Amino acid sequence: MRLGVLDVGSNTVHLLVVDAHQGARPLPAFSHKEELRLAAHLDGDRLSDEGESLLNEFVDEALQVAEDKGVEDLVAFATSAVRDAVNGEEVLARIRARAGVDIRALSGPDEARLTFLAVRRWFGWSSGRLLVIDIGGGSLEIAAGIDEDPDVAISLPLGAGRLTRDHLSADPPSPDELRALRRHVRAEIARRVGDVVRFGPPDHAVATSKTFKQLARITGAAPTSEGPYAKRLLHHADLVEWTEKLARMTVDERADLPGVSEQRAPLLPAGAIVADAVMDLFGLAELEICPWALREGVILRRLDMITG
Repeated sequence: MRLGVLDVGSNTVHLLVVDAHQGARPLPAFSHKEELRLAAHLDGDRLSDEGESLLNEFVDEALQVAEDKGVEDLVAFATSAVRDAVNGEEVLARIRARAGVDIRALSGPDEARLTFLAVRRWFGWSSGRLLVIDIGGGSLEIAAGIDEDPDVAISLPLGAGRLTRDHLSADPPSPDELRALRRHVRAEIARRVGDVVRFGPPDHAVATSKTFKQLARITGAAPTSEGPYAKRLLHHADLVEWTEKLARMTVDERADLPGVSEQRAPLLPAGAIVADAVMDLFGLAELEICPWALREGVILRRLDMITG
């Protein structure tokens, strides 16, 4: 069947159209996305009228694309920017009434569980106990387990976009800002390390998300052109070196790095600080980058529900 997945993220809103069948790998057929940066449209703890208007415009575009591409079933979800807004459910209700699209705000732990499912299906049972790390725009998700449903699923408000907006103002960031951010990130993660490691050490540590993909590419991993099956690793020793380099670069200098988009360049110092903290506090010498993440997890769960 042809399935559409509408992902309302903190930075990017993305419609992914896939051909998906039970027991088969979902095959991407079309992608339509835009950097709406909804997190930047939070007025205090409310999604602004402008943010809601931008989201409405994209939903209308996505519905037209889905119709044009022959989508039979559309699944829609929102992550931290909408979830954290006090008027988030009101915004989604208005979209539901106007456009007929039921966008569900995922909880942070549900994000972690669905991402974990995608990684488990990608690497299979031979990967043993998995530890999965995902840095989004608004939150950091950590999940670990031996089955398809993780033993532990954690979400922390440590997304690269959120931290950049709330903690880094200069270009490049000042040493004082960076030190304060580093302390904040490490304290938040350290509080939860015990919740994860008490289940045992991972056999395979994996990272997903655009932030990790870009950090891996910067530190020498294969480019996107080599396809999804190229093995890509992020080594902690390389990350430590590049975390310091990224902090000294301007946004324009970061945008010139391989694999880094102009829109994502401002977020890299904060993303690197989070990635470094996770790898250090969990004692990970390397992370393998998985091409599947939350969207694929949503697709797989949907297929399980349809054919179960």
